[in-house]
Amino acid sequence: MILLPAVDIKGGKCVRLLRGDYSTAEQVTDDAVKTTEAFRKAGAGWIHIVDLDGAKAGKPVNSGIIFEMIKKSGLKAEVGGGIRTRETMEFYLKNGVSRVVIGTAAVRNPRFVSEAVKMYGREHIAVGIDARDGFAAENGWTETSSESYLRLAEKMEYAGAGYIVFTDIGRDGTLGGPNFQMIGSIAEKSGCNIIASGGISNIEDIKRLISMDIYGAVCGKAIYSGGVDLRSALALCGRGGGNA
Repeated sequence: MILLPAVDIKGGKCVRLLRGDYSTAEQVTDDAVKTTEAFRKAGAGWIHIVDLDGAKAGKPVNSGIIFEMIKKSGLKAEVGGGIRTRETMEFYLKNGVSRVVIGTAAVRNPRFVSEAVKMYGREHIAVGIDARDGFAAENGWTETSSESYLRLAEKMEYAGAGYIVFTDIGRDGTLGGPNFQMIGSIAEKSGCNIIASGGISNIEDIKRLISMDIYGAVCGKAIYSGGVDLRSALALCGRGGGNA
């Protein structure tokens, strides 16, 4: 399993949210660039970055610091938040981002995902499915659609997506453990590589995801709070810990 340390950027700062609520934003490190460099030294190969301001604005807002993080750390990065046009995808992929995560645009227009896959290749495109009470959220998690997360996953497989980053918003930032039932359901329904996000609190959660044969997992707050030792977790995950 691939383990991706998470960095959420708001106002140029590295923060974490509770259940996707922007008003709960709490700065977790003093320097996002140095944090990503530390992740690399611990053995990470990938990092998961979300431009929180961009997710609300519908366009990149914190791209400058994101590019600096990638360049100085040397990590492969998947980046989400405000990626809703071909121009934005191209902007990120031409500036060192390895994989873009399409969220709101996928909910509103599955054809956009299909066109993106054809243009840039499956390895560079992921779909972010963020579920609130079983339905896909959009617009920076501020709105909830009428689309079931499982139905959306099926549509994304049909569109040719290679990766789905799945988050149960109710678990995100809580350290209460992932929603293993929902993760198992989406893995069963979709032929995509599933990257589980939200709720990881300790090494036992990571072991359980490995036992479920999930492709990858995003871990943020547990690393910052000390609940998960990144170096140990990467060693447990195998495949070099963070290399895909």
